[in-house]
Amino acid sequence: MKVVMTTKIDLASMNIKEKLIDGFGFKELDEVFDGNPVYGKGDMRILTTNDEMIYYDGLDDVIKRQLGFETEIIAFASRHSSKQKLPALTTHVTGNWRNAVYGGNDEHLAVAEPRAMKLALIKMKELNDLGWTVCYEATHHGPSVLDVPSFFIEIGSSEEEWVVDRAGEIIAETIIYVLENYEKADFPVALGVGGGHYAPKQTKRALETDLAFTHIAPKYAHPLKREMFLQAIERTRGKVDAIYVDWKGSKGETRQLARALAEELGLDFIKD
Repeated sequence: MKVVMTTKIDLASMNIKEKLIDGFGFKELDEVFDGNPVYGKGDMRILTTNDEMIYYDGLDDVIKRQLGFETEIIAFASRHSSKQKLPALTTHVTGNWRNAVYGGNDEHLAVAEPRAMKLALIKMKELNDLGWTVCYEATHHGPSVLDVPSFFIEIGSSEEEWVVDRAGEIIAETIIYVLENYEKADFPVALGVGGGHYAPKQTKRALETDLAFTHIAPKYAHPLKREMFLQAIERTRGKVDAIYVDWKGSKGETRQLARALAEELGLDFIKD
């Protein structure tokens, strides 16, 4: 099953859930998850929990225990918060390059599905008639302890935006598009290194070329350990073809390690 994960304590999550149920034919099933009704359509399920999703490590195992099915992919429908309150539609995979502050484990990354995130980025850009920013975010926060691919897809960045109906509609339509199409998609995949949290260069590349990104390690997470590079590649569904470096947006030892690893592993090295 393909799972859309929502939470009752998140206004954006509830906005997106409402638009999925109202607009895409999901029906309430005779099942509950964490005490909440389950909605289904074909091979998709909408599940709802009662707490912050970023702390839900082991969610795939909990789903199997409570509902009895194996999860193929999880789309976390969520709010995004920032002090700048930038109106935005974002997507990213989760995990911690260093210490875990908001869920997950230290130096542990979730499993990325680059095709799903690239399709999400493309679809959000296509549907975006709000004039908001559309972008990747760097890999951050939890959960990291998941054995199936997952991604967050978010409405940002303040309460004013979280409840905008059109934003909920855009994210709902994007989720359906991604879950219906990601398995058929085929893109070259790069590990992203450098830049700011909103990954402007990686976002531009993904929207303007066929390149898709897996984990993105922003400059504030540098210097990166070799082991984290290798884990990011290992914790990617499918093949990683390249290491992409925002050169000016990376610290010296990290970009040199990226170049050396690309050569060692036989990956393309893309310097931007």
